[in-house]
Amino acid sequence: MTSIRRYQKPDWPVVWPLLQTTFSSGDTYAFSPDSSESEIHKAWVETAAATYVSCTKDGRLLGTYIIKANQPGLGSHVCNCGYIVAPEAQRQGVASAMCEHSQREAVSMGFIAMQFNLVVSTNERAVRLWKRLGFHVVGTLPRAFHHQSLGFVDALVMYKKLAS
Repeated sequence: MTSIRRYQKPDWPVVWPLLQTTFSSGDTYAFSPDSSESEIHKAWVETAAATYVSCTKDGRLLGTYIIKANQPGLGSHVCNCGYIVAPEAQRQGVASAMCEHSQREAVSMGFIAMQFNLVVSTNERAVRLWKRLGFHVVGTLPRAFHHQSLGFVDALVMYKKLAS
């Protein structure tokens, strides 16, 4: 059983290596593989509306996610999220739990929809999961992601209405 809670400053020494490993692979996130710790901290903690972590009962970190407005001003009623699961916790329902949690949090924060702007088409597990959780592909961006090993691949825009 896992719990999801707000990120706390002492979490960073565990969150940072998880983010760094994920982003350095260059196959799922648009962050540059050589992004600095301060750049990632700013994006993941400082500018997000909220950052969360998923942990075991004994406090071991399993994953993290952020929630933020997808656009400023007149587009700020739609949120955007990013999710990272520790390699040893993958395929255990952590991403599903964080996504479901983020949808509830989004509604409580006043967002009416959630949009994923750049789902890498070759990230088949994520695409399947988001579809299973009610997201729809609303657009395909041809060759919009520069995959580190596959070259230019399509990216998907996925969307889900959260509240009326």
